[in-house]
Amino acid sequence: MHSRGGLHCTASCLVACPGVLPFMDTFLLSTGVVAVAEMGDKTQLLSLILAARFRRPWPIIAGIFVSTVLNHFAAGWIGQWTANMIPAYLLRWIVGLGFIAIAGWALIPDKFEEDEALVKPYGAFIATAIAFFIAEMGDKTQIATVALALKYSPLWQIVMGTTFGMMLANVPAVMLGNWISVRMHLLRYVRFVASAIFAVLGVLALLGVGMQG
Repeated sequence: MHSRGGLHCTASCLVACPGVLPFMDTFLLSTGVVAVAEMGDKTQLLSLILAARFRRPWPIIAGIFVSTVLNHFAAGWIGQWTANMIPAYLLRWIVGLGFIAIAGWALIPDKFEEDEALVKPYGAFIATAIAFFIAEMGDKTQIATVALALKYSPLWQIVMGTTFGMMLANVPAVMLGNWISVRMHLLRYVRFVASAIFAVLGVLALLGVGMQG
């Protein structure tokens, strides 16, 4: 029903099997989409707040990694489970319109005030894992993970890709907090790129590109 990665998938295979992507393409697509979408996102702002509060980058990075893997695995599993329950012709419309909706959402600048960070009197790792997991619930990168899982597989490539994309965006924010924070207004312009990417993915899904049925 949705895309399956293949190790030696050629152009002729893609024509014969429209639901198949070359090996690791799902990973790379998931990485790129989420990394761009995360720029200026509220969870990236949370990374800056946590870095300034704790000044312990490695436990913060570990907390971000663990919370993202758990959150996005759950999101991806829900996406692929849902895809198996929906006819292919209907799934195409759900995925396409979903990506287009995310494209519109990406144009809205995110805000995250410091007092919104639910940081309890825990260490940097636990506080980051809890705060990041909660902040990611219902965030556009989590919804994008669901949408990606509706269309593509295998799940492990989606989760690895979206997690790697989150780390690409958030590790520099933690390590270079002050430098990033004074340029955050520039990073927020990346949302236009993210919006365009999601819009293209939506149109391609509506046209049935990369989907079976």
